Amino acid sequence: MNLHITKSKNAESFYVCKSYTKANGSTTSAIVRKLGTLEQLLPEHGPTRDDVVAWAKNEVKIETEKYKKEKEVQTVLIPFHADRQLDYDKQVFFRGGYLFLQSIYYQLQMNKICRKLKQKYKFKYDINAILSDLIYARILEPCSKRSSYKVASEFLEKPSYELHDVYRALDVLGAECDLIQTEVYKNSHFLGKRNDMILYYDCSNYYFEIEQEDGKKKYGKSKEHRPNPIIQMGLFMDGDGIPLAFSLFPGNANEQTSLKPLEKKVLGDFGCQKFIYCSDAGLGSESIREYNHMGERAYIVTQSIKKLKKEEKEWALNLQGFKRVSDGTPVDITKLPEDDKGLYYKDEPYTTKKLHQRLIITYSPKYALYQKSIRDKQIERAQKMLDSGSTKKSRKNPNDPARFIGTIAVTEEGEAADVKQYLDEIKISEETQYDGFYAVCTDLLDDEVGDILKVSEGRWQIEECFRIMKTDFSARPVYLQDENRIKAHFLICFLALTIYRFLEKKLDAKYTCEELLDILKEMNFAEIQEQGFIPLYKRERITDDLHDVCGFRTDYQFITKSKMRNIQKKSKGKE
Repeated sequence: MNLHITKSKNAESFYVCKSYTKANGSTTSAIVRKLGTLEQLLPEHGPTRDDVVAWAKNEVKIETEKYKKEKEVQTVLIPFHADRQLDYDKQVFFRGGYLFLQSIYYQLQMNKICRKLKQKYKFKYDINAILSDLIYARILEPCSKRSSYKVASEFLEKPSYELHDVYRALDVLGAECDLIQTEVYKNSHFLGKRNDMILYYDCSNYYFEIEQEDGKKKYGKSKEHRPNPIIQMGLFMDGDGIPLAFSLFPGNANEQTSLKPLEKKVLGDFGCQKFIYCSDAGLGSESIREYNHMGERAYIVTQSIKKLKKEEKEWALNLQGFKRVSDGTPVDITKLPEDDKGLYYKDEPYTTKKLHQRLIITYSPKYALYQKSIRDKQIERAQKMLDSGSTKKSRKNPNDPARFIGTIAVTEEGEAADVKQYLDEIKISEETQYDGFYAVCTDLLDDEVGDILKVSEGRWQIEECFRIMKTDFSARPVYLQDENRIKAHFLICFLALTIYRFLEKKLDAKYTCEELLDILKEMNFAEIQEQGFIPLYKRERITDDLHDVCGFRTDYQFITKSKMRNIQKKSKGKE
């Protein structure tokens, strides 16, 4: 629509006109609405001609919006023929769930990172298309790189590259893994402020379907207790559960040695100087605590009560001196009912040669009852093992019921005797004394106990990150052999997790991982006679929320091809 002004000898007239193309290719215009003459419009929209022109332009804008809405709600009639067979090799099914992931991908400006890589390496293939497709496929249908290429061919936007380009791109992605992580962290601030004042760290490992060690693929203590070579991953996560950085190290290495190199990268390349380091006891050694006591850093780590010195252990397990976490009121925990849901604590200075620390002991009746119920079932199983004569212990599993089975091989006089097995009540009693207790060690000497414990409790999110990568994104087993491509594989898994977590955060964590992934996989479309698409998914509250946070909608009864192209542009932040 446009404003058309004509002048004659006696009057100046204003019109809203629409331009269109004729069948022969020439352009013309038609009057949509006559607004009036200048003389007629001045009394109401004056007092000057400029005022009338401004009003007239606004009327053009209103008519334009009205036309667009009418065009959007037009009825589409498409003929189908009952006697016409399907065309050979005609694709009619398209995946659309990736559009919502694409929205986050482009907000992280991953396309600009890929542009830098292309300028550096001068390759001709579209590494942005390859990386984005590999990430979307890892979330929607995790599979091999070859199969991911087939999955991408079902997206509304088909691959602009060949399969051999994917493997070439993996070499570049592996080589630039650290740079990409750094750039993604910097760009992540476009999605809002990062909660990087708290950083959680943990390690996990991934197995390979091979029999011999090779490179970083070494025999080690597998989380799945598999006899295959493994590679280990160290992961930093921020306080909102969003991944920050990762590193890979050999499967036979001590995981404590992985922290400092990665943390130095976070301090230097990422510019994170002030944060609280939080981890479990396995990654909270004295040297790690000392390292995170420097500069503007602090730490909150889990402390094993069993590994405390005798004096501190006796104090920790003493039932006196506890207070309620919520208000600091002194409480006698010996008089609490079993079903009490409160949390209680006591704390004291805990000084070593180099560190002034604070040891916090918590007690939860609910947790004590849970531990007791688990152990009672294990004792029951131990008794059944004794009755059946099958009492072999598993060295790998610390929760093996056979640990409650004791053996004796001498008589009371010390003479040789047959080996006898029994239920070890002393062992059971030793474990019982730890029920409900939990310990945290920190160098935050003046902070509120409730705030410290809240930070420590957030460690479950990093465990969930590893679970999502392993289970939902099928990060293992790993079939690649080249070290660089292996690094690229885990980079893709890391970026997929980061994008998923940001989408989850935009949705205010209203939905479970299973619910969100399932709906993304279901949001598919069918192409109808090359005229457009119809959604194949059911509209629900979660689909409404996805559309709202990503700024576009695909839940119309019919979507023309031009409309779908506009949706794709919007998902990339292009209006």
